[in-house]
Amino acid sequence: MSKRTTSAAWVSGIVNMLESQGLDVRALFDELGMDMSALSRAEARFPTEKVSLLWQLAAARSGNPFIALTPPRMAQLAGFEVLGYAMASCPTLLAGLERLARYLRVVSEAASASLEQDGDECRLVFELFGGERAVPPQRFEFDMLTFLAFCRWVTGDEVHPRRVELAQPAPLVLQPYIDAFQCPLEFDAPAYTVRFASADLVRPLPTSNPLLAEVHERLLGERLDQLGNTQISHRARELIAKKLPEGEPKREEIASTLCMSERTLQRRLQDEGTSFHQLLDSTRRELAQQYLQRRHVSLSEAAYLLGFSDQSIFHRACKRWFDSSPGQIRNRANVDLPVRTAFT
Repeated sequence: MSKRTTSAAWVSGIVNMLESQGLDVRALFDELGMDMSALSRAEARFPTEKVSLLWQLAAARSGNPFIALTPPRMAQLAGFEVLGYAMASCPTLLAGLERLARYLRVVSEAASASLEQDGDECRLVFELFGGERAVPPQRFEFDMLTFLAFCRWVTGDEVHPRRVELAQPAPLVLQPYIDAFQCPLEFDAPAYTVRFASADLVRPLPTSNPLLAEVHERLLGERLDQLGNTQISHRARELIAKKLPEGEPKREEIASTLCMSERTLQRRLQDEGTSFHQLLDSTRRELAQQYLQRRHVSLSEAAYLLGFSDQSIFHRACKRWFDSSPGQIRNRANVDLPVRTAFT
């Protein structure tokens, strides 16, 4: 059995959903040799193989292959652990998705998400690792729909993707999928992907709170440390963020602080699907969104905090990242929004 695990908080969300369908989940846990009492322990985690087996057994016992699509579906903030609160306190949904991609391991070491720009779209690609077992489609469906429900909750809006792509054969009955996802669907896709219009992701979140965002960022780092084997990209990003006000950090400087050679750092980052340049750029981009939301931080100060030697370079970077100037982004951020806390 693999060492990849999923948090008890996320498994609790699955249990609640299955129980709402009338299933005797305790009997399913007993049949699979899973300890249901562990759900009450915040630090508990379940092997990825067991989570897949739970979905397979639930579909078999219910006789309903569409069980993961069954409405109603409520966004369960607790299932995301501190990551959910961190996403909610971000300035935009895009920043929240970037945080999801970076810290998803807190929720599940068996899951990964990558965020990619594709023209006027932004696509979020999900991957689940089943260890010694294939991942059943119900597990993907539940995860993607729970994520979409969270997006709608945190934005206070009916956010609909442009398209959802499912890497599974088209079913004979399509209506349950149409009802659940409420957007165009593509089956037999290369990967499980949610495509958003980029413009839908850059609107300010009504739950945004820069101070809470910083607190949650620290907590997420601590949770990763508790899990052990913290990714080099996470540690490198933290160092980049700390050193940016001193000017653009160099790869050799970060490598030295991490007690490794440049070549080793480059190889480790490549193994994690990134590079030093990508890490530097994405760190600046996320921090830029936060600074431009803060009215007391001038545009020149924001450029300085991001390590840019000239404000014109910051201006060009914003045009590349957001297709808007820093001033335009600041003006949009200053539009009055309905007050809603991250916890209601």
